[in-house]
Amino acid sequence: MPELARFFGIIIVMYYDDHDPPHFHAKYGDMRACFSIAELRIIEGELPKRVTAMVLEWAFEHRKELLENWEFAKNRVALKKITPLE
Repeated sequence: MPELARFFGIIIVMYYDDHDPPHFHAKYGDMRACFSIAELRIIEGELPKRVTAMVLEWAFEHRKELLENWEFAKNRVALKKITPLE
């Protein structure tokens, strides 16, 4: 489970063997959601509205890095950490 960032109890991860479209996973407690990088929306799962808003704010700021990590994951290259939301 390659962790990209951690902030306010939210853990952002990306998996090496994941399927298209490009996406990342957010975990908050026992809740999980999968976010499309291109559309910046939840495509699977559910998180509290406040948590979703923070994840989307973070993802908007780091979309380029997320896409870069997606390519790294597809090529089984080590992923790069991304600055957390402050």
